[in-house]
Amino acid sequence: MDLSDVSEELAHIEGQINDIFRALSNGFQKLEKIKDPNRRSRQLEELTDKMRECKRLIKEFERAMKEEESRNTNNTNRMLNEKKQSMIKELNSYVALKKQHASENKRIDIFDGPGGGGDVFAEENVQLASSMTNEQLIDAGHRMMDETDQAIERSKQVVEDTINVGAETAAALKAQTEQMSRIVNELDSIHFSMKKASQLVKELGRQVATDRCIMAMLVLIVIGVIAIIIVKLVNPNNKDIADIPGLPPPANRKLL
Repeated sequence: MDLSDVSEELAHIEGQINDIFRALSNGFQKLEKIKDPNRRSRQLEELTDKMRECKRLIKEFERAMKEEESRNTNNTNRMLNEKKQSMIKELNSYVALKKQHASENKRIDIFDGPGGGGDVFAEENVQLASSMTNEQLIDAGHRMMDETDQAIERSKQVVEDTINVGAETAAALKAQTEQMSRIVNELDSIHFSMKKASQLVKELGRQVATDRCIMAMLVLIVIGVIAIIIVKLVNPNNKDIADIPGLPPPANRKLL
C-alpha cells in the first residue's frame, strides 16, 4: 500500500505501531518458551502494557486521519482507513493470543476488569469495521448520515429560534426606548406647565394684593364720607366742616 503522500505525523505514528507489533510478536514467541508461572505473568503484563500503548497510538492515528481527511484525496483516505482496520485487526489478534495464555496461566486478564470485556475497543461498544460486511458498512454509513442530518436540522432550528428571540428582544427594546422618549417629553411638558402655572399664581397673588389695597382705600373713603355726613347732620352750624358737594345745606329751624 502506497502512503507516500500522507503527512509525517501519520507516518511517524504508523512506524511506532509497527515497532510495537514487532515487539509483541517477539514477546509472544518468548512467552512460549517460558515455563515459570511468575515469569509468564510478568511477561504477560509487559505485553499488556505494549497493547495498551498500541491502542493509544491507533486512536492517535485515527485522529490525525480525521484532521487531514479534507486535504487528502478519496483514494488516500480509503487506503488510510484500510490501514487503520488492518492495525486494529492485528492488535485484536494479539489480544486473543494474550487471553489464551492468561487462561492457561490462570491469571486474571487485566483487560477484562470488573466488566469482563476482553477486546481493546470493547468499552466503546463499536463493532469493528473489519468484521462487517459491505451491506453493514453501508447501513452504518446511512445511519451516521441520518444522525448528522438530524443534528444539523436541530442546529438550524436552534439558530432560527435564537434569531427570532433576538428580533423579538430588539423590537421590545425599541418599543421601550420609544416609550421612554415619550415619557421624557411628557415630563418636560409637565415641568413647563407647572412652571407656567407657578408664574400665573404669583401674578394672581400680586393682583389680589393690589385689589385688596384698592378695596381697603375705598372702604376708608366711604367710612370718611359717612362720618362727615353724620357730623354735618348732627352739628350743621359747624363751620370747620365744609359742605359736602351735592348735599344741600341744612335749613335753619327756629323753635316756636
